[in-house]
Amino acid sequence: MSSYKNLDGTFKVESANCKYTKDSIISDYSYDTTVVEGNTVKPQTTKMQFKTERNVGKTGVMLVGLGGNNGCTCVAGAIANKLGLTWETKEGIQKANYWGSLLMASTVKLGHDNQGNSVYTPMSNMLPLLNPNDIVWGGWDINGTNLGDAMKRSKVLDYELQTKLYPYMKDITPLPSIYFPDFIAANQGERADNILTGTKQEQMEQIRKDIKDFKAKNGLDQVILLWTANTERFSAVEEGVNDTAENILSSIEMGEAEVSASTVFAVASILEGCTFINGSPQNTFVPGVIELARQKKVFIAGDDFKSGQTKMKSVMVDFLVSAGIKPVSIVSYNHLGNNDGKNLSAPSQFRSKEISKSNVVDDMVASNRILFEEDEHPDHVVVIKYVPYVGDSKRAMDEYTSEIFMGGKNTI
Repeated sequence: MSSYKNLDGTFKVESANCKYTKDSIISDYSYDTTVVEGNTVKPQTTKMQFKTERNVGKTGVMLVGLGGNNGCTCVAGAIANKLGLTWETKEGIQKANYWGSLLMASTVKLGHDNQGNSVYTPMSNMLPLLNPNDIVWGGWDINGTNLGDAMKRSKVLDYELQTKLYPYMKDITPLPSIYFPDFIAANQGERADNILTGTKQEQMEQIRKDIKDFKAKNGLDQVILLWTANTERFSAVEEGVNDTAENILSSIEMGEAEVSASTVFAVASILEGCTFINGSPQNTFVPGVIELARQKKVFIAGDDFKSGQTKMKSVMVDFLVSAGIKPVSIVSYNHLGNNDGKNLSAPSQFRSKEISKSNVVDDMVASNRILFEEDEHPDHVVVIKYVPYVGDSKRAMDEYTSEIFMGGKNTI
């Protein structure tokens, strides 16, 4: 019976398809797929070459929504890990960690040794990767509260940990951010005391200046922008407004109403050559933004963090449909009391989240025409309620009803 071994140190690949230079790792890769033409299936191989820089470089991350629950908790967690903090809880001593991080807390099977033992290594050991402890943090928020007080307001972390972190957090203040009231819930207006003024073009230029200044002040090699602010309503995709790169730039210049704050941030990031990650379910990446990113050869990614119920739904529906089980009713209920819940209590912002949750079901349904006819879909209901008392402790419940063998029913 084989056992398991862990390889924590760096390793080197010995292969004709991989070579190391002083500055980079160059690997040749054959991507095998198939092209289906009618009833004929043709194997196809695409040759690719990947070049990975061995020096990660000093990196800054600018969060849009720096003072929100996600933003201040993210920064607090990185500082706590960097300092190796411990704190007392009712269960005992807790030590800072990155549990829940795919890169920092999961492993990959490399292969096996000569005795047949499986060998695993941390995901972060696979390539030269940035350590979160080394990130320089900054960003914007429509509320000007410093991160120390924002951390207290969020009520996410244990009290003793907050006390230890406060001296390191209190001097971090968000830059003024873009506030377009039409795109987020009206109830967010009371928080908006740290906002940019001027035209959409002028605000975009200020964001670009903020990125340049942040990079220069901290001596950074690269900057990444991440949207962790409020969910916006969907933007209408309109010909002549946001359908091409040229049109989206022109629309920002002319102050078109259907250009959202997240889209302005994305365009500013692209023009500065910075990767932009969208962590909310709105359609930030309208066609014009995607075309601009391709033109400038800048990475953009994301349409929701999908870290809770939506992620579980992705896994569950994938499992059911892949197992030949037909989900016919999916009912999801959530309640939460943080500012995200408050924003999602508005119909337009809730609709963005509802679409995100529905998309994971639609994709799986479309993959199996044995179970589902062309226009057939499960009954799918999503409920999100704002309950202030529960704060950041979100509660979620799901019911999956499926049809199984010979007319049987299964409920999870």
